[in-house]
Amino acid sequence: MSRILITGINGQLGFELKRSLAMLGECICLNRQQLDLSRPADIAAALDRTQPDIIVNPAAYTAVDKAETDAVLANAVNAAAPAAMADWAAAKNALLLHYSTDYVFDGDKADAYLEDDAVNPQSVYGMSKYQGEQAIRASGADHIILRTSWVLGAHGGNFLKTIMRLARERDSLNVVADQIGAPTPAALIADVTAHIIKQWQTSQDKTLLGTYHLTSSGSTSWHGYTAYLLALAERYGVALQLKPENLHAIPGSAYPTPAKRPGNSRLNCSKIQGAFGLIMPTWQSGVEQVFQQIFNS
Repeated sequence: MSRILITGINGQLGFELKRSLAMLGECICLNRQQLDLSRPADIAAALDRTQPDIIVNPAAYTAVDKAETDAVLANAVNAAAPAAMADWAAAKNALLLHYSTDYVFDGDKADAYLEDDAVNPQSVYGMSKYQGEQAIRASGADHIILRTSWVLGAHGGNFLKTIMRLARERDSLNVVADQIGAPTPAALIADVTAHIIKQWQTSQDKTLLGTYHLTSSGSTSWHGYTAYLLALAERYGVALQLKPENLHAIPGSAYPTPAKRPGNSRLNCSKIQGAFGLIMPTWQSGVEQVFQQIFNS
């Protein structure tokens, strides 16, 4: 039976991984207090104590704007910590499954990004995540890197929860309409992760290793996402102060942030679907499932 170590189990993805991986082996679930990725020098000792066969690392520094003035911490968690995990995995012949982001790209491409498209991070966060990817590749460890974007879930903070709070408090709302992506449930990422690990456990097929994109299918803007949430609220009888006619589309330039956001966050998922025999559900179905979890529970 595999020993599977999961980092960051109190985050929205870690929470779902604890569920999805439970049947695949002995899961060692660590929170930030038990494995602090801001101290990369301590990671090898923690891995020596637990001796995992598979390391699953959803833990990350994700405060995109704060990272612009906190680069040391962002780089420790997003670059140095994965590097330490990868070095340990290479030495012990373990598998490292790590998560990355659309922010490694500049967002200027017209189409959805492929795995081998040129990276060009535009923020400290994006660069730190890319450096983490590169360290893993350079380590020689067996690894799978899953790039995802626009993650949502019933557990933890995310855009859906923020918008629904604002829609209850305000009678007018401006939302960016020129940034495009696919809202992707943490539960979907966790379920696909379990599917991948199961195939790896069965086959140890090294052709499965590498970098993949993983999001829901289809795409929308933050404004379109918000409009869909308002429609769901009406369908499920969730009372809001905000009316759809008072939701206004604005350009990203009207809402400046310390870290530049990619205009295009769409990730092409053909590679992962082909390699693992998957069909990604629509972003709408995923958002509706999470909405129901939160508001119909």
